[in-house]
Amino acid sequence: MLCSTVKSWNPARVLAVGGLALVFAVRFLQSSALAETNSQLQFTLPPLDSPAEKTGQISLHGRHARWQLQLTETSADGDQRDATRDVRYQVQPPSIAKVDESGFVAPLANGIAHITATLEGQAQATIQLQVTGLDTTQTVNFPNQIIPIFTKLGCNGGGCHGKAAGQAGFKLSLLGFEPREDYEHLVNESRGRRLFPAAADKSLLLQKAINVAPHGGGQRLEVDSHEYRVLHQWIAAGMPYGSDSDPVVTKIEVLPRQRKLARQQLQQLSVIAHYSDGTLQDITRTTQYESNNTDLATVTERGLVTLGNQSGDAAVMARYQGQVAVFRASIPLGVHVAELPETRNLVDELVFAKLKTLGIPPSALCDDSTYLRRVTLDLCGRLPTIRETQDFLSSSSESKFEDTVDRLLTSTDHAEYFAKKWSTILRNRRAAAGHQLGTFVFHDWLRSSFHENKPYDQLVRELLTASGSVETNPPVAWLREVSNTESRTEDAAQLFLGQRIQCARCHHHPFEKWSQTDYFQLAGFFSKIS
Repeated sequence: MLCSTVKSWNPARVLAVGGLALVFAVRFLQSSALAETNSQLQFTLPPLDSPAEKTGQISLHGRHARWQLQLTETSADGDQRDATRDVRYQVQPPSIAKVDESGFVAPLANGIAHITATLEGQAQATIQLQVTGLDTTQTVNFPNQIIPIFTKLGCNGGGCHGKAAGQAGFKLSLLGFEPREDYEHLVNESRGRRLFPAAADKSLLLQKAINVAPHGGGQRLEVDSHEYRVLHQWIAAGMPYGSDSDPVVTKIEVLPRQRKLARQQLQQLSVIAHYSDGTLQDITRTTQYESNNTDLATVTERGLVTLGNQSGDAAVMARYQGQVAVFRASIPLGVHVAELPETRNLVDELVFAKLKTLGIPPSALCDDSTYLRRVTLDLCGRLPTIRETQDFLSSSSESKFEDTVDRLLTSTDHAEYFAKKWSTILRNRRAAAGHQLGTFVFHDWLRSSFHENKPYDQLVRELLTASGSVETNPPVAWLREVSNTESRTEDAAQLFLGQRIQCARCHHHPFEKWSQTDYFQLAGFFSKIS
């Protein structure tokens, strides 16, 4: 029921309904705090059931492994803030690994060490680190390690070599979605002039990236950077592609997933890749980030989120090899919410909890006549009649709000109003001579469907699988307007899946989870039923 939600009309509440996010618990390692401050400093560990969570330590395997530490200070009243860049790090023994001021860990030698973080004499936290595999040479995998570097540096973006025609005679697939083709272009094209295994540092690929050779994209790498060393090792090893049996990324996870932060605070993110063999890898420095609202939050290429001076909900998308994860930040307005309206349903519970989190006081309840006008306009597209108004205002029933909603939902006016809405959405119009009958019977079918409260999945199924003539099966009128496989595929995806899938007909879209494979599988379905 939407009775109390309509009765207390507040744009912030309406926005909150669409933007609700699940709140995930994050597990932390042991931490200690000085008694006089009552604050706690804690290391964030990877997700539940991961090797790190089970063993209480982080592990680095191989010379290319890295790890972004993340620390949270929790005050006595439960408020949390990111302290990753405010602590002093100490590694014991120091020969095992090094940690920079941003909490980024790089291995130096095999062994076990303990990393201690100290916050201005107030609190300490310690975590165990295990380093292995530095005495062996790991083969660099082209799809898993080289392609992400190109994506991070923008080499395979639409504005550079990733566009359809490529750039300066060199072409890559958009965002590396076709690694086999990228490998061929890079290694074998132009008689192999881009790579020189005998003297890897003289390779044209690296010379242009560090801007020693003329490069239209300017300098993209530093000689002493981790990315340069990975590329150099790959070239020196003979540019292996990798085996089909090598593990692949199955999902990525951003930590923390959600947090309530004050305005102008900082939050360091860490991103963990899950591989098909069960291993984890920190990919914070090779992940692409994008904020959904730069007025609320900006993010650097190293995953440092900086909040603005506004309140609201911000989201930062992390993208890596076609996998996506999202960090959400709630930035309270700061107003104390002392009283909330009566909770009538689950939607109210969630909305009021969100308003309390954001520190946004709800609007006062409207009077009964205003409520009746709003709910009648929303459900039936008309104003209440004089008789309806008199009956509602004179009623003393405790359930009169719910009863009014039920009455309107079962009315002919509601069915007529929503049939008109869906007629527009489904292109029910007389686009050609002879379509008049189909237009009317399709509208009648929609109106009857809403009047009998036909389940949504049944309505969609009858639309997508309609066959025969419009006189005997009115939903055929929609298929008449989308007369080819492509338009049916794209209309169905946008109307019923909430996705603009049309971009996937030509390429993998960087901001959608739908791939070209998904597009043509859906198109194959429509080609069978058309």
